[in-house]
Amino acid sequence: MNYLVSLAKSAVESYINDKVVINPPDNLPKDFLKMKSGVFVTIEKDDHLRGCIGTYLPTKENIAQEIISNAIAAATEDYRFDPIEKEELPSLSYTIYILNEPKLIKDIKDLNPKKYGVIIRTTSGKSALLLPDLKDVDTTEQQLEITCQKGGINPKKEQLIIYRFTVKKYK
Repeated sequence: MNYLVSLAKSAVESYINDKVVINPPDNLPKDFLKMKSGVFVTIEKDDHLRGCIGTYLPTKENIAQEIISNAIAAATEDYRFDPIEKEELPSLSYTIYILNEPKLIKDIKDLNPKKYGVIIRTTSGKSALLLPDLKDVDTTEQQLEITCQKGGINPKKEQLIIYRFTVKKYK
């Protein structure tokens, strides 16, 4: 198991079992203890989404702390699901997405749902994000439609500001 995935798993199990927020282990590669980045943590059970929470820009001191915080939030705060229970822990799988800095795009031809995630903002303050390379998202049109739905954005009535980003994915 990848060390970042192991960190997310340990964070969730420690929190669900004992309500303890772990500290990053000292044996992580130094980059993850020094660098900052947005991070998403996806939790699945039997190949079905069980929780996904993240930040597209860093909010913590380092990537390791971002993973710990977002893993716990994905397990306990994703409004679409009940909090994860102890009995579920052995059957969970984790994916970590380390996000690169979002870049503003001028033309949707610069998007590719297999390569880039998207952030859509509106001038009225709504926003939504969709990670790249998701199952059943094959076209830019699908990617934009799903992202708008997530954010309650009406693309026919609101001015869209679109960013793209790449990720490093760890399973």
